[in-house]
Amino acid sequence: MRIILITGISGSGKSVGLNALEDAGYFCVDNLPPKLLRQLVETRLEEGAQTLAVAMDARSADSLAGLPADIQKLKDEGHDVKVLFLSAKTESLIARFSETRRSHPLSHRFRPSPGSSDQPTLTECILREREMLSAIEGISHVIDTSGLSANKLRAWIKDLVETERTPLTLLFESFAFKFGVPLDADLVFDVRVLPNPYYDLRLRPLTGRDEPVVAFLDVQAHVAELQADIRGFVEKWLPAFKNDNRSYLTVAIGCTGGQHRSVYMVEKLARHFRATERVLVRHRELN
Repeated sequence: MRIILITGISGSGKSVGLNALEDAGYFCVDNLPPKLLRQLVETRLEEGAQTLAVAMDARSADSLAGLPADIQKLKDEGHDVKVLFLSAKTESLIARFSETRRSHPLSHRFRPSPGSSDQPTLTECILREREMLSAIEGISHVIDTSGLSANKLRAWIKDLVETERTPLTLLFESFAFKFGVPLDADLVFDVRVLPNPYYDLRLRPLTGRDEPVVAFLDVQAHVAELQADIRGFVEKWLPAFKNDNRSYLTVAIGCTGGQHRSVYMVEKLARHFRATERVLVRHRELN
């Protein structure tokens, strides 16, 4: 059975993710206590089902500790199990809770200090939740939803669940340093040292996927050299990441605005690696 577990920090978009999986044809269950996961899998197998998506989070805090072991047992039994962990920067989470005016799931479950009668602040709840889920995050593919629209998150999850059963999917992502490094990045490369098309008024409205920008960067002396260095690093270490039984390797390429140089570099690297690897592309700052 193909099983996708979707978990992560409250307010990071798990309901959007679960809806995307349901649209992709998965039988979805929200807020399942982790100790019932194996029972649910057995039931769905008896019903002849081939796919299952389950959302788990801090609402089942007391039974999360055994989840990594259960996931490994399911993998040992031959199930294709992927764990998606949605996260976001704390300031983004605070803004979302403020917009919805909902309380954090942990706001009534612990006190900031022993014997205290005060309720924890939202920031304290988020920090506690990160601690509680750290073990699960370590075995998951992390998606940073900071600044993402619901539509873009749905599209990213759709791309991920459509990946074939390959040892590893290589994911190239462009981003802007001024908006922060993606939380889901495994490798980060900085291309801000390259000439910036932004300062050419004809190129400023374009992106690194447009031919005039590509032509501008193709003739710059250091562009091909930096591209070759990044490509060589990834090629050298990719076998080690595969041997580590990873499902995804996210290579993030950053420039100042996330429009020109990083987009150009991601497209070039993706084109090269598609000849031998399963490749996905994300451009975080492009609409």
